[in-house]
Amino acid sequence: MPLLPGKDFVGVGVMVRNGEGEFLLGLRTENSRNEPGKWCFPGGAVEFGETLFDCARRESLEEAGIEVEPTRVVKVIDHIIPDEKQHWVNPIIEAKLLSDRPATREPHKIRRWQWFSLANLPENLTVNIFGLFKDIKEGRIKLD
Repeated sequence: MPLLPGKDFVGVGVMVRNGEGEFLLGLRTENSRNEPGKWCFPGGAVEFGETLFDCARRESLEEAGIEVEPTRVVKVIDHIIPDEKQHWVNPIIEAKLLSDRPATREPHKIRRWQWFSLANLPENLTVNIFGLFKDIKEGRIKLD
């Protein structure tokens, strides 16, 4: 489905960590529908009639080839990208990782997946993820 300028969208981000507490992030390709060249969580648009947790499961498998069990909504973010005229309502879903070998399943969207510690995050994060990690570092969001 092509995006329409000025229209709102709902899309989940799936926050998963490995056994070392590192976060899984994907590097968006130049062909990404928004914020190309930035790092993001697995995730994507919620389909009509789909629950947020079901979307988190589906998108994690489709994009990164991982199975997850969603546990909670960590934060709901207004992911506003003025230059691209996009406004995503973005629930960030924390999920337990059930399989830990990510694979690039949609190479036209994500160049590669990589694990990052909180202390060693890449600089070029998407707007919403940048704000989320700031909240975590400053103690406004507690991790399990």
